[in-house]
Amino acid sequence: NSKIALLSFFCKETILFNDTILHNIHYGNLSASVEDVYAMCEECGLHSIIMRFPRQYQTRVGERGLKLSGGQKQRMAIARTMLKNPPIFVYDEATASLDAVTEGNILKSVKRLVEGRTSVIIAHRLFTVVDADHILVLDRGRIVERGTHKSLLLSPSSLYRQLWQEQSEQILSSHLKHTQPKKLT
Repeated sequence: NSKIALLSFFCKETILFNDTILHNIHYGNLSASVEDVYAMCEECGLHSIIMRFPRQYQTRVGERGLKLSGGQKQRMAIARTMLKNPPIFVYDEATASLDAVTEGNILKSVKRLVEGRTSVIIAHRLFTVVDADHILVLDRGRIVERGTHKSLLLSPSSLYRQLWQEQSEQILSSHLKHTQPKKLT
């Protein structure tokens, strides 16, 4: 039992093999059954996407996953990571390439699957960490604040609060841009 088996690390740069979707996900835990792979893909919102490919789970992804979108690659890597089922998860910008709806769905799955385990989430998008028990805010490589989402927002001079407000305004502005009714001429 190696210490590395206790941890599963997932970063933004996904490593995929020039092999099938099934093999790439199954690689996370080769002792898992194929049914376990299917179930994990279902949990990660990936199963329905895979079923649309002509060869489904037997689809070859190409070198470094060249035949997949960035979001599809990330979902596959998340499914592989979760299939390993370690007590400690480390996610480094794990949902960075996903749209907001998919990110929300994946985060719900992640929350269920990591319950009772240690999870370290490294993120620039603060929405990703709102449910964290402890948030550490880094500035130039140093911890400058720590607390929960709520406690950090309550501090008027908080860097976290400032970043939260900036990101919220960007999201709102983007949403309003896309939902404005067109003027009739």
